[in-house]
Amino acid sequence: MKKRLLIATLLVFAVWELLDLVIHGLLLAPLYAATAQLWRPMEEMKQGLMVAVTLIAAFTFTYVYFRFIGDKCAGTGWRYGLWFGAGAGISMGYGTYSVMPIPYFMALGWFLGTLVQALAGGWIIGLIIREPKPEPGEAAA
Repeated sequence: MKKRLLIATLLVFAVWELLDLVIHGLLLAPLYAATAQLWRPMEEMKQGLMVAVTLIAAFTFTYVYFRFIGDKCAGTGWRYGLWFGAGAGISMGYGTYSVMPIPYFMALGWFLGTLVQALAGGWIIGLIIREPKPEPGEAAA
């Protein structure tokens, strides 16, 4: 089962990195350009730190499911991703919007982007970290 934890973590990390490129590098890029005074210049961005943060977040997201969720299946993973994404997304998008002068659509993009990433991550871990189904006629342990 720990091998599945590692595989799920790495897949969630890879999907989150890819979605970050799409969400932040493409969809929200014009909003970042319009608010350039709020961000570090590209050459000062801490890219290595961001990769490490995403890897740690992917592990934490996956480990909580692995360790604390009882009925492990694709549907449970998806629901876990939905609730995690809603909570983290509202904090990321609208929590930041409440204290920083970012455009509303950036807040919405951060909320929806976080929700989509968590749904994708939940679906992945639900498919990989599953409880084996008992065979017909076999008693569940």
